[in-house]
Parts: sequence; C-alpha cells; structure tokens
Amino acid sequence: MDDATLTVPPIAGPSEADVAALNERYLPLNFEQRLKQLYEDFSPSQVLVTSSFAATSAYFLHIVSRLKPDQTIHFIDTGYHFPETIQYRQFLIDLFKLKVEDVRAEDWKHQFTIDDKTYERDPDFCCSINKVEPLELIKPNYKVWMSSLMHWQTDHRAGLPVFELRRGVLKFNPMIDVTREERDAYIKEHDLPFHPMVARGYSSIGCTHCTVAGDGRSGRWLGKPKTECGLHL
Repeated sequence: MDDATLTVPPIAGPSEADVAALNERYLPLNFEQRLKQLYEDFSPSQVLVTSSFAATSAYFLHIVSRLKPDQTIHFIDTGYHFPETIQYRQFLIDLFKLKVEDVRAEDWKHQFTIDDKTYERDPDFCCSINKVEPLELIKPNYKVWMSSLMHWQTDHRAGLPVFELRRGVLKFNPMIDVTREERDAYIKEHDLPFHPMVARGYSSIGCTHCTVAGDGRSGRWLGKPKTECGLHL
C-alpha cells in the first residue's frame, strides 16, 4: 500500500477504516521499521511518546532517540516513584541526550491521595488522579500516542494490535510483538543499563506503595485483581 492509497488520520480523529489501513501497512514491519515509517507519516511534534523509565525502558528509549533525537519523551511523575526510578530517568536523559517533559497531577489532587491514602483504599482512583487524568489533558495536542507495550507483559496487552483507537486517540504500539528474548538480546548487544531495581528482583516497577519484587508484573498491586494502571485501558 503506497501513500496514494493511505490517508494519514486527521487530528479530528481517525476512523476504524484508517486504523485498519495503518495496521495493514505497519504489521509486516519490525519495531525499528515501524518507527521510521511513523516519522515519515507524522512529525515529532505530532507524536506523544510516554515512558515510565522503569525496568528495561532503555531498549525503547535507545531506539527512539537514535532514530529521532528531537522527539520529546513524556514522563508521568506520579509523586510516588522510587528514588531509583528518578535517578535512572536522569541517567538515561544524560546517556541518550533525551528531551523529557514531566506530566503530573495538580498539586492539590496529588496531596489528596497522600492524605487519603487512596493507593490503599482505591488504587484505581489513585492511578486515575496521578496518571490517567494528567495524560488525558495533553493528548488532544497530538495526532498519535506511542507506547512501549508488548504482548507478553499481560493478558490485556496480549490482544493489542500495532494501531488501535483508545478513547478517541490513535494509539501506536510499535513494540507490541517484540519478544522478551528479542528485547533482551538488543539490550545485551548495545550494553544498555537496566533499572537498578531489576537486579533486586523487580521485573515491573511502578509506584512505591503498589510495587514489590516479582516476576513479570506479579509484583504490581499485590493481592488485588488490578494489573493495569489504566493508561492503556
């Protein structure tokens, strides 16, 4: 399919047919090829890139920064990150020369979750306040939102396509079919640094109150049915 037969979705919102056409075009490509194609279809200013700077984020950020060094990365600062995550964030910023902007809840809303201990009483509501709402506010400024989700991470992610409509936003999951082995091989080949807590048994790293050591995402929201913060639902 060439550019003459594919219309890049307008900012007003893509149709299901637009998304199907994008998936048909991008599915045969690998992760890096998808990124290269995206930046032929969209300028960096139209692309919202988010990263948690956790676990193995260096893989995603290394490739993005190498292919499009002027791309801004958005970091959702929940106010509950481990100190190691903040340090790792700065380390990767310096290492890859990243442009990073923080996204956070209004101070009074975050303070409410501290005083209320919302993360204990209603973790979904806490995530909504500190993660989902702040990101929702900036999404209308972009045409496409790029994530680093992979099929093997959760049951929900196992069914996601390369492109999807997510609450009216065109969502781009270029890494979705990257295997754990492919990711780890790239990290080893390029000698990329893991988040320091990975060596202590943390495979998935979120907020301090809701994360313990564990394989995969088993250490997130321990004892609760919750497996996603809500950003990708």
